[in-house]
Amino acid sequence: MTKFLVHPARARRPLASIFLLLIMLLTISACETPGGLTGSGEGRAARLAEDRQHAEAASAYIVLASESLGEERDRLTLLAVEQWLDAGDLPRARNAFASVVPPTSGNLLPIWTTNTAAFYLYEGEADDALNMLEPMSRQPLSRRDRLRVEALRADAWIQKQDPARAVQLMMQRETWIDDSRGIEQNRRRLWQGLLVCNPLVLRTAADTTPDPTVRGWLTIGSLAASTGQQGVGWSNGVVRWREDNAGHPAMTIIGDMELPELLLLEYPRQIALLLPLSGRAASAGKAVQNGFLGAYFATAAGLDDRQSVRIYDVNAEGGASAAYAAAVADGAEFVVGPLLKNSVAQLANDILVPVPVLTLNYLPEDTLAPPGLYQFALAPEDEAASAAVRALADGHARAVALVPNNDWGRRLLTSFSTEFEGLGGTLLDYRSFTPGNQDLSNEIENLMGLTGSVQRYRRMRANIGGALQFDPRRRQDADIIFLASDAPTGRLLKSQLKFHYSGDLPVYSTSSVNSMDGRSNADLNGVTFADAPWVVDPQSWIAHLPGQFAEYWPEQRRLARLHAMGYDAYNLIASLFAARGGTMVELDGATGWLYLDTAGRVHRRLSFAQFQGGEVVALPGIEDTGGPILDISDEGELMSPEAADDSPWDPQPKEL
Repeated sequence: MTKFLVHPARARRPLASIFLLLIMLLTISACETPGGLTGSGEGRAARLAEDRQHAEAASAYIVLASESLGEERDRLTLLAVEQWLDAGDLPRARNAFASVVPPTSGNLLPIWTTNTAAFYLYEGEADDALNMLEPMSRQPLSRRDRLRVEALRADAWIQKQDPARAVQLMMQRETWIDDSRGIEQNRRRLWQGLLVCNPLVLRTAADTTPDPTVRGWLTIGSLAASTGQQGVGWSNGVVRWREDNAGHPAMTIIGDMELPELLLLEYPRQIALLLPLSGRAASAGKAVQNGFLGAYFATAAGLDDRQSVRIYDVNAEGGASAAYAAAVADGAEFVVGPLLKNSVAQLANDILVPVPVLTLNYLPEDTLAPPGLYQFALAPEDEAASAAVRALADGHARAVALVPNNDWGRRLLTSFSTEFEGLGGTLLDYRSFTPGNQDLSNEIENLMGLTGSVQRYRRMRANIGGALQFDPRRRQDADIIFLASDAPTGRLLKSQLKFHYSGDLPVYSTSSVNSMDGRSNADLNGVTFADAPWVVDPQSWIAHLPGQFAEYWPEQRRLARLHAMGYDAYNLIASLFAARGGTMVELDGATGWLYLDTAGRVHRRLSFAQFQGGEVVALPGIEDTGGPILDISDEGELMSPEAADDSPWDPQPKEL
């Protein structure tokens, strides 16, 4: 099962935007291993644990346990449990833990108790965990057990949204560590906990704590959690924090970070935003504007000098070129927009770009962008390419595709096949369907090889001269289906795939299948799709925004991706302004991971979700493997079609 690379106090992120903190264990250094090293085998396991090779350490401990008896077997098993937890393998940890009879006293009791507390924390039951840990903290303990108890107590208080107490506990814990490596690990553990805290909770705690060292941790943690450690707000904030907190222990963390050079701290003082705020595209323009201003107000307070943003209605100004000229005349140092493709083409043809501009759509493929013109779009091609990467990462190397027979479908097919085959996969076949056609039997039968199966049956029946029991057999060489469609067509196709003996094949798609229209998605169960993090799994520093935007602008609910686009457009400004035509540092954005190609186009790598039980459930990223333990209490787990697709095929689909 895929694992998260996360901290013990990571944020649980359900799609209803209700964010609860969960606990997961992080590395406990080898000096905290219970008992002495009774032999070379255990010494090797301890060294593996110290090097953070937790799965290997767990395997080594459990092998030693299998060769031991009685209390020694239980001790080694409990050590294996700890390492499996740190490796992110919760099922193995639970199974091994269940094999140990709960001790009532002796050296194994602290180890068993802390593991029990950790399992409580997995379930978000911080109070139950503290009920076990607090009495232990007042008892005489070995150094190893003391360090483990205090780390778990800190995790619990982060989960209970009391980060100041967690910082105090970790500062006290550091006094019991006598080696520089252990001290550094303690500080990094604290840092990872602060990163998953609510920035507002951190700021409030920083304002009320009297201890300057605790306040320093909370302040830099709040800055990191609110910015995702990127962008001009983070860069400028770190510089000021260093000036105000000389000698702070968090310098151990901040000093190792790759912060921008002085040039990257520059940012345009006046920005122009060119959008269609009247006419047919006004709703889209206003959605982008709202996202853009949300990012601006979140960042502007961290800048030495406030930026000014001037907004221009492209239609009221007489077109994109006129709006750009007006913005430059008014003193703009950077221009964002326009949004519509024809406006972007007009702007590129009419100007020499004396002031850099980030358009919010792509130029046609055959159009050469002038110097200083960058392009950012919610391109479906990026989503198709991401789907190809995800399918291969999930172990599927052979694909077939169903796409509409229009320009959009051809573009997605090209993007998917180029990426899929470029990374070693094989696109076996594809079929095109006519949008709006409700009977796609012919396309599915031809794609899945059912036509040949039926023809063979008919020949056999003619030769034998009687009826035969017959179940058509689909092609067996395909691992997945790539489906390019909107939600109504996707619901129809998914049902018909089941009817045509192909419902067991995993289906990968793009955000177009996630309509956010409030209708049931039960007919799409099992479909995995690429989408913007803002929509399916927002990062901790923007976690509160989708819900707020939905509350303030409910009429824009289905335009949430444009909110995310506006948010990212603002954060791209500083990076592009500093790049001066060179390379841009990748951004972990609201629309995906953003990177710049040599043609000045900003591309995205998407997040993924799957329809399960009629609901959208976020899936862990393909890069989130290894490291600390995985919580599966309410996060998405990639499910097979048989498990996820629990709605029976309906010969009369309800939604078309």
